[in-house]
Amino acid sequence: MAGTLPRGFFEEMYVKSPDPFDFETSAYEAAKYQHTVATLPRARYMQALEIGCSIGVLTSRLSEKCEKLLGIDISERALQRARECCANLLGVAFARKTVPDEFPDQSFDLIVVSEVAYYWSIEDLARAKNLIAAHQTTGGHLLLVHWLPIVDYHVQTGDAVHEIWLKDPRWRLLHGDRREQYRIDLLERTSESS
Repeated sequence: MAGTLPRGFFEEMYVKSPDPFDFETSAYEAAKYQHTVATLPRARYMQALEIGCSIGVLTSRLSEKCEKLLGIDISERALQRARECCANLLGVAFARKTVPDEFPDQSFDLIVVSEVAYYWSIEDLARAKNLIAAHQTTGGHLLLVHWLPIVDYHVQTGDAVHEIWLKDPRWRLLHGDRREQYRIDLLERTSESS
């Protein structure tokens, strides 16, 4: 199994294009973001974390439901764009962090892992899950969203990531939805400690 993709891989992508995944212009992405936010059952979350926020397009949509929202990403170039995209949004902050090597030192009632976990090795996915579990309030929500078709530079498939998470007793599935190109699973943090 290949290792986790390094920071340099992503920085190079953002050097080549300020929006390498067409988040700002793709009708597919816009529809997926609408579906993502609509899946969240609460009207408001007090403290949310978006892992792999990229240039902040989904962040801006998520902010509508969050008192405070921290977007983190491995790429400083992406974060520069995210700060511009969300400059006028209250309660939104950004930080460069490489999960699972770095993680915010606070607790969250919402954590969003969208289009990022398949870049992690099996070992790093396990470490990331442990960090997320340790920093999520009991009853808090974890929203997983991942692309399903095979991509040559993905370390794992979107399905593999979700299935690994669904077997973990620290979360229970509240809602799952599978579309042709992506799946969304909404999980709730249980009181299980390991």
